[in-house]
Amino acid sequence: MTTSAVTERPRVLLLFGGRSSEHPVSCVTAANVLREIDTERWEPVPVGVARSGLWSVEDMDPTQWSLRDGSLPEVPEPIRPVSLRAASDGTTELVDADGACLGRVDVVFPLLHGPFGEDGTVQGLFETLNLPAVGCGVLASAVGMDKHFMKVAFQAAGLEVGPWETITDRDWQRDADSALERAGSLEYPLFVKPARAGSSFGITRVAEPAELRAAVEEARRFDPRVVVEAGILGREIECAVLDGHGTDVPRASLPGEIVVVEQTGDHQFYDFEAKYQDDDAAQLSCPAEMPEEEISRLQELAVRAFEAIDGAGLARCDFFYTPDGRWVINEINTMPGFTPISMYPALWERSGIPYSQLITELVELALERGAGLH
Repeated sequence: MTTSAVTERPRVLLLFGGRSSEHPVSCVTAANVLREIDTERWEPVPVGVARSGLWSVEDMDPTQWSLRDGSLPEVPEPIRPVSLRAASDGTTELVDADGACLGRVDVVFPLLHGPFGEDGTVQGLFETLNLPAVGCGVLASAVGMDKHFMKVAFQAAGLEVGPWETITDRDWQRDADSALERAGSLEYPLFVKPARAGSSFGITRVAEPAELRAAVEEARRFDPRVVVEAGILGREIECAVLDGHGTDVPRASLPGEIVVVEQTGDHQFYDFEAKYQDDDAAQLSCPAEMPEEEISRLQELAVRAFEAIDGAGLARCDFFYTPDGRWVINEINTMPGFTPISMYPALWERSGIPYSQLITELVELALERGAGLH
């Protein structure tokens, strides 16, 4: 390939790491994307976000990162941070600490999970720079990150959600006992979760009232606002959504079901270890075994959930399918993981879109959508 051909490839900034507890998952997501992105079509530009929030291009080989050996990869703190800058010609540049240009950026793929990456904050930065970005915009990212407000949006769109209570930081500081009494009125078992976290960090299954206070304190380690959900009896079914081109409606994948294999250990639910570090802890059944009419119904509801938060690009919607035939939505994830065993790419792989093609689809959708109000 000639030099001129290389420079004509759109430059895709892969942003990963970040300040949240999901930092190592983001690093491994980036490693997988770097290995699979079509480099004849795109020029990837990997940039890590250290725990401090500083951006780095130093001393990293993300393609070697993995969670399977039990290690947790991390972006090193940079000696000379980099940043983005709007150029005078209307483009966006990556610059070093002295302001020297390190090349243009045509589109950004924010492979960031959790607060300060998936919650609309960094999406706002891209908007101010007029920089197209893969995935949801500011509003959808913020609503999709917050387990309380996403439920409010789902209810407004006519989707069924399970019973829940939210404990704010003010609630807890003023009268923790009243907050516990309110949350404890839900039907057990309860699931206590940080309102704005993912990858099962800080989540506790609570079987009896005596366990509730400690579970709330554990969730508050990750977020001062906590959501307490009543357990739902039903199968856990997931559906991946991929935006449509132009005026086409969003696309929904075949449904997938995660089956946690009980005899492999202490996984009471699909926790961090079961998701990323224990290959034998869970199995994916896709398409999930259910009648065709229920598959169609799920796909319709997943698209409705995507549109309820004004989604763009991609999302994964998680539902409970109850014994009496109801679909209860649990949550939406606006930047699902892309690790080798992540649900989102696996669902599309089994729905006919291979991994590398999926990355290309997402980047094309971002460039097509552009920046600004929509």
